[in-house]
Amino acid sequence: MGTKKMKCLKKALLFISAVTVSAATAALPTASSASGPPRYTFAIITHGQPGDTFWDVIRKGAQAAALKDNVKLIYLANPTGSGESQLVTNVLQQHVDGIALTLAFPLAMSTAVKQAVSQNVPVVAFNAAGDNWKQMGVMSYIGTDETSSGMAVGDRLNAAGVTAALCIDQEQGAIQLEDRCDGIQKTFKGKLSTVYVPGYDMASAQSRITAKLQQDPAVGFVVTLGADFVPPALQAIKIANSKAQVGTFGLDPRAITLIEQGKLQWAIDIQPFVQGYESIDSLWLYKTNGNVIGGGGPLLTGPTFVTKENAAQIGQFAKQGTR
Repeated sequence: MGTKKMKCLKKALLFISAVTVSAATAALPTASSASGPPRYTFAIITHGQPGDTFWDVIRKGAQAAALKDNVKLIYLANPTGSGESQLVTNVLQQHVDGIALTLAFPLAMSTAVKQAVSQNVPVVAFNAAGDNWKQMGVMSYIGTDETSSGMAVGDRLNAAGVTAALCIDQEQGAIQLEDRCDGIQKTFKGKLSTVYVPGYDMASAQSRITAKLQQDPAVGFVVTLGADFVPPALQAIKIANSKAQVGTFGLDPRAITLIEQGKLQWAIDIQPFVQGYESIDSLWLYKTNGNVIGGGGPLLTGPTFVTKENAAQIGQFAKQGTR
């Protein structure tokens, strides 16, 4: 083949290659916050209680994903199973393209979730689900294995030589909170008592913890199931003249400070920003590319123990409201 023909053939091959790459790239879904109307509308529905700052971080994550993917986001919350179930029904009537929700009260949520699935609306569970999400036809679960997290806490209590501890539950019946206390009980060799407090009434929470500490002076550790309950737990210990220490599920800037001061032994970070972000992004991936993340199992976001050793590193993100 002559030199001239060889050059022509190389140019043709380069052109074909460029067209092929360009076509393949164009076929792939791209995340963009570009101008233009949103292609999809996704609803995120939680059992968040008023005053619980944990859910603010969940929402930030969801909003970040919605902005990246250029989707319209509807954020709703109701602290009861029946209320959250009604919200699912409401957004189905609005013809949303996908739903991310929590399953803290799976029995109350089951009918509405199955209705969504029957209408071919993809559903992702996050934060709370137990082992019930697969039975409902939910596509995936994004969060932590709460029982395993509790078991890790039980191991820590054993290592610290604790013989009696309290588990402070602010939402009786919520499956993920029950799993945490049950997980502690599975591995903790001492006596564990669950203390139920009435939601986010901090004065009542402090009073109930104080009463329990006064009733049982052997309690050496208090585990709260939300970072907001650390201050009333610390105050209760002071009032009861107890020597108990405190650890918590959940993380916020105040918890970081208390860890650095030695007043809080540890906090379990379950990465709520990631839970909110991946819930919305996973719906976008499914709608645009047919992806189902998790491989049939949960997509775990924790737990990570935050202690004095890593508090400063993680604290910088907690202070900006994303941890």
